[in-house]
Amino acid sequence: MTSRRTFLSQTAALTTSALGTMTLAGQAADKQEVKRVELPRGKAEHCVFVWLGGGAGHLDTWDPKAKGDPKGKKPGSYYDSIETAVSGTRVSEHLSRCAKVLDRFNIIRTVHHDVIDEHAAATNRVHTGRPTTGTELFPSIGSVVAHQRGAITEGVPAYVLMGYPNVTRGPGFLGPKYGYVHLTDTKSGPPALKRPLDITDERQARRERLLNGVREDFRTRGGKESIVAEYDAAISQAQRLSGPEFLRLFDLERESASLRNEYGGEFGQRCLLARRLIEGGVRFIEVSHNLNFLNGTGWDVHNEGIEQQHTLIQELDQALAAMVLDLEAKKLLDKTLIVVATEFGRPAQFDGGGGRGHHSKSYSMVLAGGGLKNGITIGETDELGMKIVSRPVSIPDFHATIHCALGIDPREELYAGTRPVPITDNGEPVRELFGT
Repeated sequence: MTSRRTFLSQTAALTTSALGTMTLAGQAADKQEVKRVELPRGKAEHCVFVWLGGGAGHLDTWDPKAKGDPKGKKPGSYYDSIETAVSGTRVSEHLSRCAKVLDRFNIIRTVHHDVIDEHAAATNRVHTGRPTTGTELFPSIGSVVAHQRGAITEGVPAYVLMGYPNVTRGPGFLGPKYGYVHLTDTKSGPPALKRPLDITDERQARRERLLNGVREDFRTRGGKESIVAEYDAAISQAQRLSGPEFLRLFDLERESASLRNEYGGEFGQRCLLARRLIEGGVRFIEVSHNLNFLNGTGWDVHNEGIEQQHTLIQELDQALAAMVLDLEAKKLLDKTLIVVATEFGRPAQFDGGGGRGHHSKSYSMVLAGGGLKNGITIGETDELGMKIVSRPVSIPDFHATIHCALGIDPREELYAGTRPVPITDNGEPVRELFGT
């Protein structure tokens, strides 16, 4: 039997312990709330997401090491390196234009994830910030930005894609309202926004009547009204975008010949168009740089494909430097975050044909402008660029950095149906870039 005194003593101890636990829990919650409040919040209004599809080798671009020898199977960089405007940071000799303005850039040399041999899965990882699953289709970073910030002006889309249209770039569970307008030609604008010449007003009216009948039939068969609403919203947006205000942005002839030449070829013209779209109020633009395949393989430089890799790097260098200086001249650089991303890097070792395989454990991606504290090189890899020595940055961290720069809380929850999904998968921004 427990005595009355013992019972009271034990009860008091338990009560004190419980109160202490509650106090600690409350303090932890308070600290978590403070941590949320203290997230850096940038002032960028736009994002140009330059995509190097195929896996751009970091040793041959932004993180050069001692030069290797493909024939002698000596691992290392393929090219010599040069000094830049940032003291102590060197880049490939083929990035000579960017090297002169690198103080407007930040190189993140320690990005990493665990997808190695699947381009599609790695592309999905970098675009959505999450692994591929069989149960949920996550939105791309472009669609999240479109959802959170929207277009700046009426009559333009929030999100334009100049590259390969696929689910990786899409809105996922956010729905088609936050998808992209796809562009295939820098001169004529999105083809889907123009009515074919053989579609007269009368024929268009007949199509509308037919579509209304399809809608009603879908409803009578128990179809979800939300599906009809999403489709109608997409059609309505397309009709708004077909007006002259948006389509005039595609007239590159309005720019001087000297400026067009400064940007370079087709990829450069896409970057110039991105600047025009920014001026028009588009929020997020992805520009793909693997469309020309100047070396026959793009950035996927296995075997002999690496022999002409320098042509890709030089084309990137010209367009990227031109875009930075052009935005700066128009006082738009601080308002525009430029992101240079790729699905993974390349190892220091050379394959049997003198090219390189895939490497995702440590590689480089780049930010420029955006009102960040620029001219900083984040992280360090070992002497062969194969392992992270300091300051690892995960893909969710990279996403959180972009979102914070655009004034978006990376911990805010979106909803896949009724299930809450944070914008990033526990990503933390690279605070050094915000001066915090």
